[in-house]
Amino acid sequence: MTELLTVDGTQSALSQRYSSALMNTFGAPKRVLVRGEGAYLWDADGNKYLDLLGGLAVNCLGHAHPFVVSAVTSQLATLGHVSNFFASAPQIALAEKLLGLFDAPGKVFFTNSGTEANEAAFKITRRTGRTKIVSTVGAFHGRSMGALAVTWKPAYRELFAPLPGDVEFVPYGDAEALAAAVDDETAAVVLEPIQGENGVVVPPAGYLQAARRITSEHGALLWIDEIQTGIGRTGTWFAFEAEGITPDLVTVAKGLGAGIPIGACIGLGAAADLLQPGNHGTTFGGNPVAAIAGLAVLTVIERDGLLAQVNAVGNHLASSIIALDHRLIAGVRGRGLLLAIELTQPVSDQVAQLALEAGFVINNPIPNALRLAPPYILSKADADSFVAALPGLLDQVEAG
Repeated sequence: MTELLTVDGTQSALSQRYSSALMNTFGAPKRVLVRGEGAYLWDADGNKYLDLLGGLAVNCLGHAHPFVVSAVTSQLATLGHVSNFFASAPQIALAEKLLGLFDAPGKVFFTNSGTEANEAAFKITRRTGRTKIVSTVGAFHGRSMGALAVTWKPAYRELFAPLPGDVEFVPYGDAEALAAAVDDETAAVVLEPIQGENGVVVPPAGYLQAARRITSEHGALLWIDEIQTGIGRTGTWFAFEAEGITPDLVTVAKGLGAGIPIGACIGLGAAADLLQPGNHGTTFGGNPVAAIAGLAVLTVIERDGLLAQVNAVGNHLASSIIALDHRLIAGVRGRGLLLAIELTQPVSDQVAQLALEAGFVINNPIPNALRLAPPYILSKADADSFVAALPGLLDQVEAG
């Protein structure tokens, strides 16, 4: 078979080709990666990295997981794509499997990404006959215009104003501020159960319960964005489960496909029927290949007991980092395998760069925190290799 692509060139040469051929939306790539296996990655120069970011919480089963590879390959050889004028067995089965994770009846709209799942949810809120949405300071819900409208960061928003309006932002985790903002004209409240892009911020206990009570009192929808936290990332299928609530809308993506682009907007109860024919659509959303990938992911998580693994390794990783008692470490926050190392100084970019040079892929979402979102298959031994290297990286920053 003729190879469609050969890796021809060094990191430097490939990076120059990247800059010449791709729009400058992400800046220069940190590395050109050519292969992944399990929890590890290799770049074009043959360097090996422990992947503690998981493609931004996407590669929940690591790289080239054999069950996912087999499922996707088999499906692609059978039926790769049909439009949504038709249905496919994987699409139906995945929707049923997802709904089985909830304690309420519902329906699913499949998308290609998290921001598209949130766009669908945004449109559903308009079907209530109301337009006001309450979001939170520090929130991140995506880059498309509707999702961006409920995203907080001014640097993301200001260049693209005017955005869809009637959105109010309140402090995250503040139930009293939320209660003051929600009224009988509110269509929905949109919340992340843990704010990921804002540095893995965990709200106070009872916050989601308060949000559920407040929205119910005013006939508003409770829309929970589980794009980053869902599908087992925090040690339960969904992070909102920790507070025992049932939302009206749940959006998921990232880990659902383990690298194959798929997202879903899940409507529960009456919200399941707010979108009707002609209200919304997608060409690729929920196609057979993406859907079989989602089924494979859910199957492996169940089969291999990975929710327990996420909790065990996540707790081990967090406690081991705290036990280092380093001057630059203020603490660890998060849940399961969505963690942030809190720093006492705003040097996360320097630490992340040094970590990459040492063979660890981590992320610096804000200046004083490092984010870890590794694959669920991460072993304690692999986690320990990072913990052992971390003091030296922090010492280099202090000395620098």
